[in-house]
Amino acid sequence: MPKLSVTPLVHPTAEIEHSHLGRYTEVADRCRVAETRLGDYSYMMQDCGVWRAEIGKFVNIAASVRINATNHPVWRATLHHFTYRARDYFEGEDDEQAFFDWRREQSVTIGHDVWIGHGATILPGVTIGNGAVIGAGAVVSKDVERYTIVGGVPAKLIRRRFPQELGQRMDALAWWDWPHEKLRSTLDDFRSLDAAAFVDRYSGKAL
Repeated sequence: MPKLSVTPLVHPTAEIEHSHLGRYTEVADRCRVAETRLGDYSYMMQDCGVWRAEIGKFVNIAASVRINATNHPVWRATLHHFTYRARDYFEGEDDEQAFFDWRREQSVTIGHDVWIGHGATILPGVTIGNGAVIGAGAVVSKDVERYTIVGGVPAKLIRRRFPQELGQRMDALAWWDWPHEKLRSTLDDFRSLDAAAFVDRYSGKAL
């Protein structure tokens, strides 16, 4: 497997459109990514579909995840997209730009160090906080609080990863903004210390 670097690693079968990929990022086989920012060190495994999303750093996206699964116009006489993709069906007709603008207003925002399990679906307009975990197969229709674990259809709170006070201290530490060299020098502590001990050791220390 090629080594990750400051240049994003994109599989030849992946499709990337109008997107920004950060340093040490990876996009695996057959993913389709459009109008999205993927933060440093984040990755997505095979067969993901992502549209109109702001994804933080160190986000772990398992295979077959769908982020911003777009809505159809449930208030109209038909759900079908011939009404807003009319150009594909009728000579001389234009696509309905206002409908696509409405979709774009409902972008998805994902914080740092989030884990999204296999086959999860994140619906339009959802915000997922730092350090959250989305269970495999979950359908996330509402915002997810930072450092919580959710799962199910629709996704509901399973438990907190960290107490709220520890979560606040982790956000203040913001280790995801550390330079690459600092990540390497603290690797042993990332491996051996639990979250509370890690925050205790590095809070208030200069980079």
